[in-house]
Amino acid sequence: MPIYEYKCEQGHVFEVMQRISDDPVASCQTCEAPVQRVFHPVAVHFKGKGFYNTDYGTRKRAKESDAKDDSGAKTEAKPEKKTESKPEPKASAA
Repeated sequence: MPIYEYKCEQGHVFEVMQRISDDPVASCQTCEAPVQRVFHPVAVHFKGKGFYNTDYGTRKRAKESDAKDDSGAKTEAKPEKKTESKPEPKASAA
């Protein structure tokens, strides 16, 4: 069962363990004032392959891509350098 946090108009904060299907608490346990449920943001971390490059951890991702480049796993084709050789002069028959 989840634990819900409530706050009353007088500033009292308390938690109640109740089922999702139960009705929310209407009054404070201490002073009987009306209460509201307190919501907190949930931390979500996307890890693993298949997520966008803009997620988070750009420094780490840059280090990983540099390590792949050094190990030869790079898929881009590098242009080969062509060296021009000078033709040898023909020997004259004299």
